[in-house]
Amino acid sequence: MNELAQPAGSSPQAKSTDGLFGPARTWAMLAVSLSVLMALLDYAIANVALPDIARDLHASSSASIWVVNAYQLASLVSLLPLAALGSKVGFSRMCQFGIILFIGSSVMCAMATTLPALAAARVLQGIGGACILSVNIALVRYIYPHAEIGKGIALNGVVVAMGVALGPTAAAAILTVASWPWLFWVNLPLGAAALFMAFRSLPATPRSTARPDITGSVLCMLAFGALVMGGDGLAHQSGIVLSCALIGVGLLSGLLLIRRESGLPQPILPVDMLAKPDFAIAFMTGFCGFVASNFYIISMPFTLHDVLGMSPAATGLLITPWPIGIMSAAPLVRRLADTVSAGVLSSIGLLMTATGFFLLWMMPAHPTAFDIVWRTWLAGCGFGLFQPPNNRAMMVSASHARAGGASGMVQVARQAGQTCGAMGVAAFFSLFVQGAALKCLFMAACVATFAALLSSSRLLAGKKA
Repeated sequence: MNELAQPAGSSPQAKSTDGLFGPARTWAMLAVSLSVLMALLDYAIANVALPDIARDLHASSSASIWVVNAYQLASLVSLLPLAALGSKVGFSRMCQFGIILFIGSSVMCAMATTLPALAAARVLQGIGGACILSVNIALVRYIYPHAEIGKGIALNGVVVAMGVALGPTAAAAILTVASWPWLFWVNLPLGAAALFMAFRSLPATPRSTARPDITGSVLCMLAFGALVMGGDGLAHQSGIVLSCALIGVGLLSGLLLIRRESGLPQPILPVDMLAKPDFAIAFMTGFCGFVASNFYIISMPFTLHDVLGMSPAATGLLITPWPIGIMSAAPLVRRLADTVSAGVLSSIGLLMTATGFFLLWMMPAHPTAFDIVWRTWLAGCGFGLFQPPNNRAMMVSASHARAGGASGMVQVARQAGQTCGAMGVAAFFSLFVQGAALKCLFMAACVATFAALLSSSRLLAGKKA
């Protein structure tokens, strides 16, 4: 069934499918933004503390990586099932539950005394983060009127950039004055504030009456999980036979999932939306854009430190223009996202990003700080111009009844792209003894160029997203 049930007791404004107004919109968007910021900070914040965690929990460095992998894998595999569940229970309730789970699992992380206990808590934390991220753009669609949804998505993009940028900096600041458990204790006041605002200000959204698809959810999680773990094994050239077997399981699960979901009114994997050219192009453009960005984000520190001989402090500072560039584009994209097509804005943005990456790859042997800063800022500014219009194109191509599925796919494009980019970097560093970091920058530029061409195909088709 594809019917929607209106929640009882919601205010007239909350029932509106064309947004909130005045202070109600401000507070609701603040609740969403703080929730998203908290979830993304914890994705990046643990990386910095891995050496301390490994030492205190008497674990090897390679084993400690599961503190990061557990969060990322749990989040990715649960995004689409949770997006579908959000359509069933209401997007606001899903976000509120995610915040509660995130707070509780943060306490478990802070109190963990063994690596398995910490990894298990990070799995729960990843699921809590996925509860938030799977519905956050769907909530933006109900917070902003249709004519201004691009503004809300642009603001959401700035919050995402801040979360990615502030994670390592915040972790370093906390670790200078406290031990690693405080990286998780700080989520309590953040989570409490987000939860208070979420219960007070988020609009009640219509709820689907479709029955939960348990089999589809299991197949979806198995497909994503097996493909990611198998691909990661191949990228690191470890356990080749097992990795190939996992990829086979993932592909088979994916095919069974597509076959099962085809024709369903509310599929876990929105194959009906992927059949729409506008949605499919926007999804693949987003995926390729994040593959390119992670090729840059992971390899650039190695370029600065190992190739150019920069200090760790200088390396951190010289990467900062990337998120600053993303935020610099926000005022412009907020004005244009609802009036200029994604085919124009996203294509220009990706070309700027590709140009910045190419210029970084072609830097002189002894560049000045300014040489690095302006190229990095150009790439970040282009990425900030590309992302919100492309996300908007995905959201507006879906009906209000399918907002949850579209929101989930926006996050899948981001997380799957980041994961594939990370695996690509690992493969390059395994295959090439010399110059792997610079080769990754070149690959980032090539993938961004391909994404720009893919985005521009919307113009050739004469479609305005």
